[in-house]
Amino acid sequence: MSIPLQWILIAALFLATVPHKSAGEFEQWCVADEQTPDDELQAALDWACGRGGADCTPIQVNQPCYLPNTVRAHASYAFNSYYQRFKNMGGSCYFRGAAMTTELDPSHDSCHYDYSP
Repeated sequence: MSIPLQWILIAALFLATVPHKSAGEFEQWCVADEQTPDDELQAALDWACGRGGADCTPIQVNQPCYLPNTVRAHASYAFNSYYQRFKNMGGSCYFRGAAMTTELDPSHDSCHYDYSP
C-alpha cells in the first residue's frame, strides 16, 4: 500500500472516531434580552431567584458575579442558573420574553456561568 493512501486511511479513521455534535447539541446559555426594560428584567429576576429556584448566591455583594451591579447582568446570571438546572426537566429560557439563548459563553473575569449538557 502506498504511503499517501495509508495517510488517507489514517485520516479517515481518525475523523470517524472523533465525536461530532449534531444539531441541537451546541452549548447554550440563557441571558437577558438587550431589548427588555429593566422593570421587566427585575420581575423575572425576582421570580428566578425566588420561586424559580435559581442559585443567585454568586450575584450577591462580595460574590464573583456581583459586578457589574446591573439588573441586566444579574438577570442574565439568574436566568442561566435556572435554565441550566431545569432545561432537562421542561424549564425554558423564556421569562415572559425577557431572555434569549446564546452559544457564546457569557462568563467574564471570575464570574463563571454554568453549562449543563
